[in-house]
Amino acid sequence: MSWMAWTWPTAAFFGIIGLLLVVFTILAARYPETPRRGVLRIETTRGDRLFITLLGSAFINIAWLGLIGTNQPYALIICLAYAAAVFRWV
Repeated sequence: MSWMAWTWPTAAFFGIIGLLLVVFTILAARYPETPRRGVLRIETTRGDRLFITLLGSAFINIAWLGLIGTNQPYALIICLAYAAAVFRWV
């Protein structure tokens, strides 16, 4: 794997995504959920909201890099607030 630019942040990112998928799979098996309607007026489950959160966070980070540049930890704070809003109201 020397041809890839694996760094600790990159490995942590993919590790956290993998861990989230495992946790959400266990939650779905142990605590089945019925879909609910939120502000988007579509039925969503925990997995759907996780996907919306990950997709939105990617766009937030890309916009941050394009408009502001460095200091990416501040974008993480915005992403965490976005994730809390998605899981609460979507």
